[in-house]
Amino acid sequence: MDEQTHALFHTMITRCLAQEVAPFYAQWEDAGEIPRSLWKALGAAGLLGIDLEEAYGGSAADIAVTQLALEEISRQGFGGLASAYNIHANIVMPYVQNLGSPAQKETWLPRMAQGECLGAIAMSEPNAGSDLAAMKTRATRMDDGWLLNGSKLFITNGQVADLVIVCAKTDPSAGAKGISLFLVDTALPGFSRGKPIKKIGQHASDTAELAFDQLKLPANALLGEEGEGFRYLMQELPRERLGVGAQALGAIEGALALTLEYVTQREAFGQRIADFQNTRFTLAQIKAQLEMARAYFEQCVERYRQGTMSSTDAAILKLQLSELQCHAIDRCLQLFGGYGYTQEYPISRFYLDARVQTIYAGSSEIMKEVIARSLLGKAP
Repeated sequence: MDEQTHALFHTMITRCLAQEVAPFYAQWEDAGEIPRSLWKALGAAGLLGIDLEEAYGGSAADIAVTQLALEEISRQGFGGLASAYNIHANIVMPYVQNLGSPAQKETWLPRMAQGECLGAIAMSEPNAGSDLAAMKTRATRMDDGWLLNGSKLFITNGQVADLVIVCAKTDPSAGAKGISLFLVDTALPGFSRGKPIKKIGQHASDTAELAFDQLKLPANALLGEEGEGFRYLMQELPRERLGVGAQALGAIEGALALTLEYVTQREAFGQRIADFQNTRFTLAQIKAQLEMARAYFEQCVERYRQGTMSSTDAAILKLQLSELQCHAIDRCLQLFGGYGYTQEYPISRFYLDARVQTIYAGSSEIMKEVIARSLLGKAP
């Protein structure tokens, strides 16, 4: 992406966030939900489906622009919105574009690009988080379609989604090879949502438990081919983890900017906090680590663009950037002293929103195992 295109999109994104998000975000955090009106505003601004095909309402821009949007949302301190946006525009829409039939694309993508239809993806279950092969949700083939039964937990956008990509076992005896993906219209009988899950951070991003009770799906609800779900998940995970990386970079940038402003204005023992060696070295190290992380992130974006980004690349990116986000923002908050522990200062929201980044989209422990397998093979 050339600098002129980057600058154009960046200006459009920041202007939209300043007008449509910044004045209201605190209210959305309190409410625990992002209003439909924002999604429609983002759609009208062309910020949903940025790299989606034009035939389905997208802009056919480079994937880096979608990551830029995620980064900027996070930089401004809207961590909950960033996660919700990542799921809808950077994960669910690409799944449908890459795996869907022409009819499925035509049915869902234009409305998703306009913000009229919101998406979620349901993998985790009460007893199967990162271990997807252990899922219990079952889709049974019938003469006229499928019968879906089971439940999912910790689903971002779960309370508001109109379309949920559901991972289900179609062959329980086949392990990971018995998983299939389904496009589930949430208006169908048998679909229900539990009470919103209260989290320590990212409050504006709703998180829900979903249940499927004798839910009848039409035959054309199958996304891709039967039994290929796990392969599809592995195929699409690099993009999901790119999104997490973009969120981490933006959040570190935003937290660092807040901290620089604070330490240059606040005094202790007759001098600026910025003049203490501990402050200077702490912020210098964060800046150095941030630049190194950005270099690897950009390398991964290029590999994704070329179709060569591996699951190991994605695991390294996700592990390093999410862990750096938590560590760097913790160090930034420390420099605020007691003020950092109050909601009056936005650094506290950066801190709380960061914590889940090392958990969702594959925990840090799972990322280490993926990397280890690339070096040593699978443990017995």
